[in-house]
Amino acid sequence: MSERVLALLNGGLADPDAPLLPADDLGVLRGDGVFETVLVVDGVALELTAHLARLARSAAMLEFDVPDLRAWQGCAQTAIDAWDGGREMVLKLILTRGSQFGGAVTGYAMGTPVSPTVLAQRRDGVAAVTLTRGTVPDVAGRAPWLLLGAKTLSYAVNMAALRHAAQLGAQDVVFTATDGSVLEGATSTVVIAQGSTLRTPPTDLGILPGTTQAALFRAAGPAGWHTRVEPLQVADLLAADGVWLCSSVRLITRVHTLNGHPLPDTGRTAALRGLLPLPAARGDRVARQ
Repeated sequence: MSERVLALLNGGLADPDAPLLPADDLGVLRGDGVFETVLVVDGVALELTAHLARLARSAAMLEFDVPDLRAWQGCAQTAIDAWDGGREMVLKLILTRGSQFGGAVTGYAMGTPVSPTVLAQRRDGVAAVTLTRGTVPDVAGRAPWLLLGAKTLSYAVNMAALRHAAQLGAQDVVFTATDGSVLEGATSTVVIAQGSTLRTPPTDLGILPGTTQAALFRAAGPAGWHTRVEPLQVADLLAADGVWLCSSVRLITRVHTLNGHPLPDTGRTAALRGLLPLPAARGDRVARQ
């Protein structure tokens, strides 16, 4: 039992401090791989089915096969069973193309604690800045080789954007297209509230389908909210009754400041977070193998 765990797709646990990948693994050399990040609460991997579907979607966009999803379920459960680090665990499912000289893909699940930074952002919210991604809104359909909307291991640009935001005194980023259309956060989906309506940008802009946003919207209708998936502009964010960045581990995190402008606090964050299928009462428990 450990606060850091590593489970292999082909079975069993491995030492998280020991070398795992060969030096020529294409995930290391070229970022040629995909991943998912899943929040585990009280032994429940939340929205696991949606995460595995997105893993398969991303792998298909990179044109390599995804191993049996039941194998991924077993791998995830192995990591969950070995966890002894508290109620919550961050579970990363990682799949690379493997060695550049051919052979099998590389797959593993890694479990780590939720960082204090994430816990603070859940509680306090974040300041964000808008940064251009340098793409036009319809480029995803015309240029599939850009892999827009795939959750690849190539996150260098996202991390550089977060470092730039930090230099500007912010903790997060809202990416925009060249026409000012809102895209997504560096590691999250953008959701805004206008009255009783929740809005989020469409994925055909070349953004990642949000598992947390989808769970929120599924629950929001029965709770009396209207939901709309449609293009947003930065002006919509500044005029909204609330802006949130939704992600698997940070959940629904309020944006309290955008580009230096304070955003209203309408007290809705807790209510929206309460709609999520959190901890053990609901969730997607992994079938034991």
